[in-house]
Amino acid sequence: QVQLVESGGGLVQAGGSLRLSCVASGRTFSNYVMGWFRQAPGKEREFVGVINRIGDSTYYDDSVKGRFAISRDNARNTVSLQMNSLKPEDTAVYYCAAKESIIMGTSATRYDYWGQGTQVTVSS
Repeated sequence: QVQLVESGGGLVQAGGSLRLSCVASGRTFSNYVMGWFRQAPGKEREFVGVINRIGDSTYYDDSVKGRFAISRDNARNTVSLQMNSLKPEDTAVYYCAAKESIIMGTSATRYDYWGQGTQVTVSS
């Protein structure tokens, strides 16, 4: 089992920045590909970005490419999502997720463990 706890959400004006963190516990963190997803009210959960196990490769959805950046610190069991140039349409609950694989997947169904989510609200 892997436990994931997100933090860092909040209310920010459009154009602002937020940094989300996700701390993992329970198993060897570096065995897991880590993804970020988000879910807005009335919408399905959608892929935001993913980072490989050693942290040297990332992939993002086009909607956040160039604005968001994922990083990880395996020594501290932490993955972060730096969000810049935020837009009102980025408003959602953001989740980190883990999967024990070498494949950097974008499908939520492929992830084994999920955090509880953290709310991000971007005002216009």
